[in-house]
Order: sequence, then C-alpha cells, then structure tokens
Amino acid sequence: MDRKSTLYVGALAKGLRVLRAFDDAHPELSLSELVVRTGLDKSAVQRLSHTLHMEGMLEKDPGTRRFRPSHAWLQMAYAYYWSDQLVPLALPKMIELSRVLGETVNLAELSGDHIIYVTRLPCKRTDFAASVAGRRLPAISTAAGRAILSTFTPEERATAAREWPMAGLTPRAELDREVIARDIEEAVQVGYAISRDQMILNEIAIAAPIRGADGRAVGAAQCSVSAHSWEEDAIRREILPLLQDTANSIAPSRGRRR
Repeated sequence: MDRKSTLYVGALAKGLRVLRAFDDAHPELSLSELVVRTGLDKSAVQRLSHTLHMEGMLEKDPGTRRFRPSHAWLQMAYAYYWSDQLVPLALPKMIELSRVLGETVNLAELSGDHIIYVTRLPCKRTDFAASVAGRRLPAISTAAGRAILSTFTPEERATAAREWPMAGLTPRAELDREVIARDIEEAVQVGYAISRDQMILNEIAIAAPIRGADGRAVGAAQCSVSAHSWEEDAIRREILPLLQDTANSIAPSRGRRR
C-alpha cells in the first residue's frame, strides 16, 4: 500500500483509525481512550470524533461523553451484503445445513491474513459472541482459514504458516508454526481442515473450502460443535459429508467478482 501517493488522503485515513478503535472489547470509548487506541494526538482525535459524530457515524452519550458506533455502521453492513455475491449463493444452503445438523454453521471468507465470518447460523447452545457476523480471526489459527489456504499454492501456504499472525485464545491453542504448517498440508491432502480448542475450549471446528472456477477457495463452510457431544471420528463420519456437499453446492460456477 503506497501511502506516499498523491491520491492518499491522510485526514480520511486518520478518521478511519478512529472508527477502527471500536471493537467487541471496546464498544464505547472516551476521548482519552480514543487517543490511546489510535495513537493520534488529542486535538486531532477531538476534531475527528466530533466530525464523525456530526456526520452520524458515532453516537455520543450526553452524560458520559463517551462515543459508540451508530446505526450507520449497520447500514454499511447492509450494503456490504448486497455487494458480496457469495452470500446469496451460500445462505439458503447454510440454513438447510444448520437445520439438518442442529449445530452452529458459519460462512467464512479470507480478509488479508485473517478470516471473517460473513454469515453465522447459531444453534441453541451458541452464545451471543459466537452468533454475530463480522468477527475477524487469524486465518492460520482457524479450521476455516486452513481450509481456504489448502487451495493456495505451496509457496503461499508456506508463507502463511511462517509469517501470518496466530491467536492464543485458549491455553490449548496451537502456536507452533511447524505444526500449523503440517495441519495446512494435511488439509491439502484430505480436502478439509479440523481444529480443536483454538477459539473456545472443548470446541471442535471442521471446515471445507468453497472453490471458485480456478480451484482457489473464495470462502469456507464451517461447523462448530462441542467436544462433550461429538468425537472427531463421528464428526468426520456424520458432519463432514454434509459440510462438503454444502461447500460444493455453494461454489460459484464461474468465479466471483471482486
């Protein structure tokens, strides 16, 4: 990314830094907290946050003077769903898969070196955090990310395993890059990826790539289950065939416009 280009608008980039300061762990922020989160000086943050508030992108509590995302973010998400051609292809089939399995199913796409859940269909045991679309996670730490990477070139897979960020969200999360590299290569051979205890303890995730016309994955269909209810052999026997059939049925016939 060339930030020295004459087309690059630094003021806009700083405004986006303010917006990106908000996440699931920071849904509301004071001015001083925004300064810390963005690394910008206080006067700049004050002007930017005021402008974003006046333009309807941020709400401001009149009592606490803390900022939070406004409904405008949902409007932007709504526009995104209309722009993503994979979602309308996938959603009816993911709904049917969720109905048949009675388990949580997700549609994931690659977002840089992370995956992002663009559609999530929770089961009755799923908590709120695991039911909201938009969660972004390091790709190589997820079954969905490894399934997508399994369709990439050997050089791309090696680079990802060596350089992409990892997530140590549980005490059992895999942080050995050589092991992760082997897991990705195993996914190349078997056509799916499976992980355990990576995001939540005692959760098993299995994912199958959704391939474009060139064979490269444009996303992944993923199912998450409790290790208290499922053994891995049973997951491979009972869930995997349905998951792969779903992923294959979603696959765009002639690729996807980006």
